[in-house]
Parts: sequence; C-alpha cells; structure tokens
Amino acid sequence: MCGIVGYLGHRQAVPIVVAGLKRLEYRGYDSVGIAMIGDGKVKAIKTAGKVAEIEALVAADRGAASVCIGHTRWATHGEPSDVNAHPHLDCHNHIAVIHNGIIENYSVLKKKLVDSGHFFRSSTDTEVLAHLIEELSRWSKGLEEAVRQALQQVQGTYGVVVISDREPDTLIAARHGSPLVIGHGEGEYYIASDASAIAEHTRRVSYLDDGELAVITRQGMRAKTLGDVETTKSIQELAFDLARIERGGYDHFMLKEIYEQPETIRDAMRGRLLAADGEVKLGGLEHVRDRLVGARRIILVGCGTSWHAALVGEYMIEHIAKSPVEVEYASEFRYRSPVLSANDVVFLISQSGETADTLAAMREAKSKGAAALGIVNVVGSTIARESEGGVYIHAGPEIGVASTKAFTSQLTVLALIALYLARARGISSEDCRVLAQELQSLPTKVSYLLQVSGRVKELASEFKDARNFLYLGRGANYPVALEGALKLKEVSYIHAEGYPAAEMKHGPIALIDENMPVVFLAPKDALYDKVVNNIHEVRARRGRIIAVANEDDREIEQIAEFVLRVPRTYGFFGPIINVIPLQLLAYYIAIARGVDVDQPRNLAKSVTVE
Repeated sequence: MCGIVGYLGHRQAVPIVVAGLKRLEYRGYDSVGIAMIGDGKVKAIKTAGKVAEIEALVAADRGAASVCIGHTRWATHGEPSDVNAHPHLDCHNHIAVIHNGIIENYSVLKKKLVDSGHFFRSSTDTEVLAHLIEELSRWSKGLEEAVRQALQQVQGTYGVVVISDREPDTLIAARHGSPLVIGHGEGEYYIASDASAIAEHTRRVSYLDDGELAVITRQGMRAKTLGDVETTKSIQELAFDLARIERGGYDHFMLKEIYEQPETIRDAMRGRLLAADGEVKLGGLEHVRDRLVGARRIILVGCGTSWHAALVGEYMIEHIAKSPVEVEYASEFRYRSPVLSANDVVFLISQSGETADTLAAMREAKSKGAAALGIVNVVGSTIARESEGGVYIHAGPEIGVASTKAFTSQLTVLALIALYLARARGISSEDCRVLAQELQSLPTKVSYLLQVSGRVKELASEFKDARNFLYLGRGANYPVALEGALKLKEVSYIHAEGYPAAEMKHGPIALIDENMPVVFLAPKDALYDKVVNNIHEVRARRGRIIAVANEDDREIEQIAEFVLRVPRTYGFFGPIINVIPLQLLAYYIAIARGVDVDQPRNLAKSVTVE
C-alpha cells in the first residue's frame, strides 16, 4: 500500500527520505511527494509520477533541511494526480501531513472546515487532517496537542506523520490500523511504514501500536496514547539482510524470488523439521498445543494468495492430522458475525502481517474467545505482535508485488503444522518420518525443477497474445489452479480463471474453443484418472491443453499439446512444487507483453485499507 518515510536529525534529510521512498516502490504506488522544512518554511514537492522524478527535482537543490517526510501514494480517494499526491498542506502552508489509511468521516469534517473558511486543493480524504490540525492549532498549546485532538475526531485508519515550520525541530507520528516503525540512530530518528526503507541506516527500531502517538525531537522520542498517557516503547534489533531487497543480477524481483524458493522452503523448515526422528518442533505453538489438539475446528483465514494457501492447508491438515478445517476470506469473516468459541483455533495467514482485513478477522476471533494464531513473514508486524502465537514463514523480504516465495513458504509451514498436529493427535513417529523425509526433499526437487524450466519460455511466446486462460485442478491442486490464474492476471493483465476440474462442465466448458489455453494440474496422484478424463473433454472441443505433469508420465504426452514436467512428491505436498511452473509462466508471458512485473498496475504489496 502507500509508503511513508521521515527523517529528523543532523544530516541532509532529503536524500535519506528519497532513498527510503525508492526502497518502498515495490509496494505499488501512483504518485509521490516530499515535504521539508528549510529556511524556516515548509516546502513540498510532489508529482503523479515515480520517485525518480522527485529525485531529479531535488538533485540540484537539496538544501540543508534536516527534517523531511515523504510518501508514495496508492490512490483511494481522488484520482492519481500532482495535486492529490501527498504531502498535503494547510491553508497557509505551515503544516504538512502524510497519511496511509482512509479517513471515513472526512466528508463531514471537510464540510465543517469549509464552513469555517478553509479552502481545499485536492479531492483526497487526507487533506482534511492538515486543515483540522491547522484549525485546532488556534486553540491548542502546540502541534502535539493539535494533532492529538484532530485524531480524536477522526474515524478510520491511519499511519500519519506531521511536521510544521512553527515547530521545525519536531516530527509527530501516530497510528491506528496502519503500521509505523521508528528507527533510532545517534542523535537522529527515522520513521517508515516498512522497515526496508530505513534498514540501511539503523537496525534499532520501535513499533507504534494502535492508538499511540510519538513525538520526536532532537532530544529524543516520547510515546503516548491519544488520551495523553505516557507509554514505554522497547527498542528491538532489526534482523534484516539488505542483499535480500536488491535484485542481485536478476532482471526483476519476481524472477529472483521464484528462484529463491529452494532456499526459502528450506528456511521455513530449518530447525523445525526433525525428519530422522519423525518430529516437528514449533515453539510458537507449544503453549497452545492442547487447544490445537482439542479444537472443535481449525479456521484458516487469509486474502488473495494467502487464501489459496489456506485452501491447500485445509487438505493437508484434514488428511494428515484428521482435524476439521474451515477456510474463510478475511474480508468477509467478521461481517457475517461468525460463530466462534474458546474451542476454536483461528490461523491468520498474511505475508506482511499487516493486511487490514486479516487484522480485523484476528481481532474478531480474539473478541469471541477463539485462539488467534499468526502465520506471517514479517517479524514485528501487527499480527505477529497481537496474535497469541504462531509461526513465521522465514521467506525474507518479498519485493515483487505478486507473491511467489511467500506462497510456497506458507504451504511449507502449513505442512509442518499438519505434521505437528498429527503427532500430537497420535500418528506414529514412523508414519510421520515418511512424510517428514518427503517434505525435507522438496527444496532439492524445486532446485532441479528450476534448472530445467526453459520450456516455460517457449509457451510464453506461444500464448502471450491470448485473451483468456482457464486453469483446472482437482483436490489439493484446485487451489494451485486458482493461484496460477491469479498470478497471470496480476502480472500480465490477461483474464484467467481457476476452477475445480470437475466443475468445468458446469459452465466454463462453454468458453472452450481453439483459442482457449487450458492449463491442467495433472500430477500422478489419486485423482489422476479423473483429470485425464477432463483433459479429453477439453481436447474434444479443440482447447489448447497445457499440462503440468510428473516426469515419468508418458500417457499425458498423447493428449496434451504442451507438457511442463515436475518431480513427483507426496500428493498433499505436490502444490509446493506444482505451482512453480505457473509462476514462471505468468512471469514470462508478462515479460513478452512488456508489463512491469514487479509493479503491476493498480496493485499494492500490502493491502492496509479495506
């Protein structure tokens, strides 16, 4: 989603903020801007363009400003434009505000402010904050008090940073539902919505919690609640490898992250899977082991790719651990008033750990007494901090907007949870050992698969001009079909749909003709013969068949026009391998179509607003 960067210290602030904004470009955005305090005045520069344009505008005149804030915007209220870009200023250009989130009651506040004589330049909800702070500054004792009073009137979500030329050595930040991390340096402070923006400058960070406000000056940082109660913020050491957020010789982050999967799958298992002993150790779940074993049901909740991972997890956990599982869209979960109790366990799956709908689902589950556990990638994220436990996926920073390595790491962790729960529910160590050794073999198989992936490039040239794709799978590979279709839509802008293969006859078969590429997930598992029958049905209607099949399958060559080979594995672990050719197919088709795969249009990496 939108990105925030701020700096207050003894160095030139503008280059630091611009560099931080470049680090956040992967999140997706449509406009960018900065505001600095120089020569005793607030100066804002913004554009409906890329960070490089801001960089060029300030290259010749960086000035000596030691306070600066910057923002990359993903449009919600108001189209992408220069005037709608952040920062937003008050009537007299004394106050600058950057904001992630949505002010739900902005229209009511705006009307009151207009009636009081304020004039607005943009059509955003955020500009209301600048004018509201200006209005309250007339009566308050200073900027801190004005910001606090303004936020008490706001309904919605926000991560907000404010500066004013009337208090040029102060930076104020606050959050409610949108993450902010504060970096501590030597006589200097950084603030960002994502730690990747500031990791090159400091590893000592504090995280603001919902309802907190931070006042940062050259003398230090103070944190308070919006009710003006002092809070204590611990400083944590950020574990961050900067090399992981560089392309490292690859043309795009998406391709790099696809090729990192042997390592990231291994990292998800490292220290947890004791294959020789048939054991799984998950320290983040040990304190809720009894609740897991005795759960009436396990509910897996996520959005987008994480929801697809949850669907695969349902097959894994029910088959291996024999525990009942339900899967829910986080965006719908709380709005249907779910019936939950202390006998339920809810896993919240989110790469960022900040997804707004998944956060809301977690809080709904906790309010009704269910155990709320996280499966997240980002250490220190809100779900990681507010959940009652869980498991990190350890995929490292994922920069490409279209999730790849996080998906397979989520599947790996869900497989570990299935084995962990199965052992707790009485499966023998020998049976677990067989499954654990197969799981342990996956990184090697994925590495081999990536070395022989040249066939995918040929398909990209063949199908780059297709207008539609259909992806079909059965059992645990049905969610893989959904994920493959999603990847293609996200990065190539080709319409694609994923379906259970057997459901094809209930509608989608009407679309099939000689121009329709149909991708089948056809591993040699218990449902193979059923999938072959579905392939024959498509072939009879002249559809163009692409099959993802095992290396030893010779029958498939007789009925599929194209075959993408994958190593064979245990059926319910198959999705971890079978999705990778589909990730590559989406990537290479997008490249052939000239699309920016790392920053596809209209998409954001972390969806922190509803």
